Amino acid sequence: MCPNFLLFAQANDMELYYREFGQGSPVIILHGLFGFSDNWQTIAKDLSEHHLVVTPDLRNHGRSPHVPSISYPEMAEDLRVFMEEHWMFSAAVVGHSMGGKVAMQLALTHPDMVERLVVVDISPAAAEDNHSSIFDALLGMDLSKTDSRKAAELYLTERIADTGTRQFLLKNITRGTDGRYTWKMNLPVLWEHYGDILAAVSGPAFDKPALFIRGSQSGYIKDSDFPLIQSLFPQAQVVTIEGAGHWVHADKPAELLEILKKFLS
Repeated sequence: MCPNFLLFAQANDMELYYREFGQGSPVIILHGLFGFSDNWQTIAKDLSEHHLVVTPDLRNHGRSPHVPSISYPEMAEDLRVFMEEHWMFSAAVVGHSMGGKVAMQLALTHPDMVERLVVVDISPAAAEDNHSSIFDALLGMDLSKTDSRKAAELYLTERIADTGTRQFLLKNITRGTDGRYTWKMNLPVLWEHYGDILAAVSGPAFDKPALFIRGSQSGYIKDSDFPLIQSLFPQAQVVTIEGAGHWVHADKPAELLEILKKFLS
């Protein structure tokens, strides 16, 4: 296994931050809203025994550039350029939630670049609003005046009931060179373009192997979404992991990894 590299890649006049693991046939893993490359590190390391696994930060997330806009066509184009500049002209692409829609949009727009598609717990349809209360909590916290991570956690505890969600969001807090806390993500732009993040993806059908994985306790992929999935991805399979919620990779990592290894092989 190759060591873990922290790298930057030029894409559309921006440098996308990414992590790289292992060697072999390429697999790209895309995080969801409020996420970044670290979120899938455990899965990436396991897959790197047989694959080159790359986990980029999408625009306005993590250590990738903060820019004024975010949409699925833009993020798919970011990824296309990223792949070409790294001589990855075809790869298996795995995406969770928002990252799943980026993966779908890339497959629909540039099918020659996607060998296999894995979408984790998101439908190609327009999504329901599940984040406005989270945005309200995050935008109401002035990190520049926060003196500790504990204070930030106490603030969020009063506004976000789910412990896992709070811990996930707290990973986005970092300390700047001036000693003040700040967000890794571009929170104002994510909120301004939240409608674009909820939007559906579209394009000509992607007629290659595709796998949709959903958690049994999540409502992000409904049975009623199956006809749309089948129309856009004729070879799609839908697999449900029992006992998993929306964060399938955190809830049932072993089960998810087994399914991924079988499909990617």
